[in-house]
Amino acid sequence: MIAGARTNWLILKTSLEARLVYRADFFFATLVRFLPIVTQIFLWGAIFANQTERKLLGYSYANMVAYYLLTMVARAFSSMPGLASGIANEVRDGTVNKYLTQPVDMIGFLFWHRVAHKLAYYAMAILPFSIVFWLCRSYLPGWPEAAVTAAWFASLIMGFLIGFLLEALIGLIAFWFLEVSSLVFIYMMINYFLSGHMIPLEWITKANPLGIGYLIHYLPFQYLAYTPSAIMLGRIPPEELSRVLMIEAAWVVGLFLAVRFTFSRGVKRYSAFGG
Repeated sequence: MIAGARTNWLILKTSLEARLVYRADFFFATLVRFLPIVTQIFLWGAIFANQTERKLLGYSYANMVAYYLLTMVARAFSSMPGLASGIANEVRDGTVNKYLTQPVDMIGFLFWHRVAHKLAYYAMAILPFSIVFWLCRSYLPGWPEAAVTAAWFASLIMGFLIGFLLEALIGLIAFWFLEVSSLVFIYMMINYFLSGHMIPLEWITKANPLGIGYLIHYLPFQYLAYTPSAIMLGRIPPEELSRVLMIEAAWVVGLFLAVRFTFSRGVKRYSAFGG
């Protein structure tokens, strides 16, 4: 166990150092990602036609700006760009062999590599985030009670785990189908819509309660963006928080088992070429 912890720490430390080699470039790339925030604020301003008190399906203009900013934070935790395609590429070109011939777990290595990426990202993004939230402070409801804030943070952490496990699961399909780019594209489209990143999920569930709105409640995508934002905005009643977090935790466990099962089955049928 001590050796495993030492290995994980080494992976995290090495990955973090690699991310920070080109700090200026990484900071600039991080800063550019904040530009769409400006366009989104203007977009919702146009939708509400500058009628700040007007409400659209229960959301005022200020509510929408706050919701969008909070989903940006949640997506920064849960998004895993390049993870699925990276796994598929390693399976296809044989690079995965290094995990099978060395005492390094592939899933564990990728996990700590992503943790390092998020730590580096937030180290660089904390200043832009602070500036954006300060400039938009009039739209934000303020900090809720400590229990709600703790639930929000727990949801963000589990959102990171769900995002990682979902993408890893898609990437591991490459053990059966070497090309998964189409699956990744479909996943990204579904994720963007059903995670609540585009619009609040209430707008879908209320408009179609017996169709896709009903299905949304039984899918993990809502935990990637909507749930953390809804917790912070008080859209989820305090008495419901424990139930929501327990369901989210159940998704983490279920997806973890699915990833482990898929990886073990994939390795058994894998033919080690290349690498």
